[in-house]
Amino acid sequence: MQKIKIGVIGGAGYTAGELLRILIYHPQVDIVFVNSSSNAGNPVTVVHSGLIGETDLIFTSELPLEKVDALFLCSAHGDSKKFIEANEIPEKIKIIDLSTDYRAKSPAHDFVYGLPELNRDAIKKATHVANPGCFATAIQVALLPLASKGLLQDEIHVNAITGSTGAGVKPSSTSHFSWRNNNISIYKPFGHQHLQEIGQSIKQLQPDFNKSVNFIPVRGNFTRGIYVTAYTHCSLSLDEASALYQDYYKDAAFTFLTDKNPDLKQVVNTNKAIVYLEKHGDKLLVVSIIDNLLKGASGQAVQNMNLMFGLDEKAGLGLKAAGF
Repeated sequence: MQKIKIGVIGGAGYTAGELLRILIYHPQVDIVFVNSSSNAGNPVTVVHSGLIGETDLIFTSELPLEKVDALFLCSAHGDSKKFIEANEIPEKIKIIDLSTDYRAKSPAHDFVYGLPELNRDAIKKATHVANPGCFATAIQVALLPLASKGLLQDEIHVNAITGSTGAGVKPSSTSHFSWRNNNISIYKPFGHQHLQEIGQSIKQLQPDFNKSVNFIPVRGNFTRGIYVTAYTHCSLSLDEASALYQDYYKDAAFTFLTDKNPDLKQVVNTNKAIVYLEKHGDKLLVVSIIDNLLKGASGQAVQNMNLMFGLDEKAGLGLKAAGF
């Protein structure tokens, strides 16, 4: 099979770095160009130094779109839409957008929401895919089995802590070492931008859902990973809930139910989502963990590319070389 020719837009950030680390070793991919206007002419390894000795790619400001089969858009939120509107992109090119720009369903675009645990068949047929947000991925993995049976009948309470890489590569007052180390805080309580796509997906499976998702995001003092705890009223026993989750994820390539209380390092440097259940009275507690840069961003983007091109869904996504 001829290799897929890839272009990357916005190649200097954390998600782009993770994407390049995956694609360089993907057995069916050739990276044609990595676009970054601020780094044009510099070796990719100047920014992504972990790739020294593994690639001789050079950042470019040019856009040789006619040479690629697929584009990954890794630019800041708002920039993907600007890029697509400003450039004539050949119809044959498949696009995977990692920003928020096209996650909301709209008659104005044809992007498919790229959560394989929800839309695998639609992704396989799509030309344009909107990659989900990191918090959104972890929270949906926790809730969608319940929504699939119309069982979300009460408010949902979610606490989720994320690593500092979720804030992006540009330093800020709450991401630099002196502030983040040995520290913790909440942000955007009840109003995080990922709530829109979470609600959209729940209603896709359970159209009558009209309760609140009470989400408290937490800044963690570690670099990568998301740990979600969610609970809601549920009439199912633990055995019944476990059977539901096992059935819902029986064909999932990377999402697994465990009967052991998990820890975050189990998913760091993997494309896995691990889910754990406990029953407390009439409440079902769901723990969901992912790597925010992989299953929450670049790994899932490659998973979507694999589906779009008819490849093995797991191609290039073995990862996990270290246990700690």
